[in-house]
Amino acid sequence: MTSLTRQYAAALRLLLALTVLLGVVYPAVVFGIGRSGLSGQADGSLVEQDGKVVGSSLLGQDFTGDQWFHGRPSASDYAGDSSGGSNLAASSEDQVAAVAERREAVARAEGSDAVPADALTASGSGLDPHISPAYANLQVPRVAKATGLDTAVVQRLVDANTQDRVLGYLGAPRVNVLELNLALARAAG
Repeated sequence: MTSLTRQYAAALRLLLALTVLLGVVYPAVVFGIGRSGLSGQADGSLVEQDGKVVGSSLLGQDFTGDQWFHGRPSASDYAGDSSGGSNLAASSEDQVAAVAERREAVARAEGSDAVPADALTASGSGLDPHISPAYANLQVPRVAKATGLDTAVVQRLVDANTQDRVLGYLGAPRVNVLELNLALARAAG
């Protein structure tokens, strides 16, 4: 057997071994870990209400109407198959116009000119499920009026659904809009 033939045979054996290891064994182990210990996350962090899936805690949805808390604007209209930002620079005329339009709409709806940044700008994915506590607090009077709930009750719902920083120091406090709106629906009956 020539030296070249031996090298080809060794390369073929290595290719087959790595294909089995990285193409079959590793994915099976990762799948098994996901199914056994992290099945909720592996299934998409689905949120159920009355036994019916109503969304994912990882994906934003478009809530309309005064009786609901509204999420961040979405450059992709909350379409998961076309997730992404607008890619507009902060100095872009289109971006400046969009932010001004959103500021006016939110200020009119909420009755306040103090509009948080996350109410004005779309997230990078267009599917961000969270808003800042400041944006949630801004919406409390409108939601309370529309649902007939006391403002203090709605504020307690916001407080109860505010998540702290990850590990106590990463990121910012946030409110998951889907989970808040489900809690609101339960409270409103």
